[in-house]
Amino acid sequence: MERIFDIPAEAPWSGLVRKGQTIRIEDSHGQQAIDTIFYAAHDFGERYCNQATIRANGCAYIGQGSRIVSSEGRLMLTVTADRAGRHDTSAGCCSCESNSVRFGHQTRDMHSCRENFILELARHGMTKRDIVPNINFFMNVPISPNGAMTIDDGISAPGDLVELLAAMDVLCVISNCPQVNNPCNGFDPTPIRVLIRD
Repeated sequence: MERIFDIPAEAPWSGLVRKGQTIRIEDSHGQQAIDTIFYAAHDFGERYCNQATIRANGCAYIGQGSRIVSSEGRLMLTVTADRAGRHDTSAGCCSCESNSVRFGHQTRDMHSCRENFILELARHGMTKRDIVPNINFFMNVPISPNGAMTIDDGISAPGDLVELLAAMDVLCVISNCPQVNNPCNGFDPTPIRVLIRD
């Protein structure tokens, strides 16, 4: 069985992925950052942990073969296919506050990933306190030898995808990033597609 979800530009989405199912996240038009958090479906208090994931993989990026690890140190998902090459775990999600600091007070009221997460988490009884550092699929964040990070032009092409195999029942929560002030979306947010299959 396969379920297909087309997510509009700038929109949030969430869906349940059962143990043994695969979730495919497609960058339909290319250069689109897709902010993502995974929660254990049986207990939302257990969720994706970027520190544990980086430690488990020995790498600051997610890619083919990477293990997504929970706050309880358990395997949540494994990346089984990746056409983009690397995905950010460090830059977090945009917010009204970070927009105003980075790009000026006039951007404060622009839509952000943090708002998307708050809206989508509310559907599952969670609040902004349940937002944790997220994975930015397809977001290009080079890290220099001195540890400095930059958000650069996206390297993903139209149709690039990442697939993850669930090791437990997980709730996937996505913000299809609305950012237009830096190049993470090529300054032009676009729709994406998510497929969940047995």
